[in-house]
Amino acid sequence: MIAQETNRPKVKKSTITSEDLHKPVYEFVKRIFDAICSCLALVVLSPVFLITAIAVKAEDGGSVFYSQDRVGQDNEIFRMYKFRSMCPNAEELQQELMKYNEMDGPVFKIKKDPRITKVGKFIRKYSIDELPQLVNILKGDMSIVGPRPPLPGEVEQYNEYQAQRLLIKPGLTCFWQAYGRSDLSFVDWVEMDMRYIKQRSFRLDAKLIVKTVFSVLFKRGAY
Repeated sequence: MIAQETNRPKVKKSTITSEDLHKPVYEFVKRIFDAICSCLALVVLSPVFLITAIAVKAEDGGSVFYSQDRVGQDNEIFRMYKFRSMCPNAEELQQELMKYNEMDGPVFKIKKDPRITKVGKFIRKYSIDELPQLVNILKGDMSIVGPRPPLPGEVEQYNEYQAQRLLIKPGLTCFWQAYGRSDLSFVDWVEMDMRYIKQRSFRLDAKLIVKTVFSVLFKRGAY
């Protein structure tokens, strides 16, 4: 059952216009900010990367990192990186678990997913598994703030309205992660992405980054 949050931002269905997308100064400065912050974060967080890599490898001897095709801005496919948090054959097992899906729409998520390893549960709880995406941000595949990049199979199920979330560069965090993460429905998720695309600004980005930090620390909606 989807949890209800009284402090979530209200969403209203709307269509993205060319005016919403034309923000050249914002986009230019944001790219510089993304490159500098991701580079600094990779250096500062290198001890966390090392400890996580050792823990993931020690648990089952499998690969430390996991890469997967994701859909970026304007339907461009790129490889997104994560610390591996599931068993090596997780993708093969997903089909068997589809009947337990707790998300609406094309997204697949379940609480107490049996594919998640012990180390995986911890790094997911604190979003440590997402840290390798700093490399994607440095490369320019992603931004720090933006709609989360979907799987190609999910995009194939999008309608025209939902596909609008692919009009800008995907991000490490956005409204849905700041306001509930996996506790939100896919409908709320899309509406929040639409709101972000229309209202995005330096001030909003800063607010969402801070809000996400608190959501991670208090482990809200993490599974």
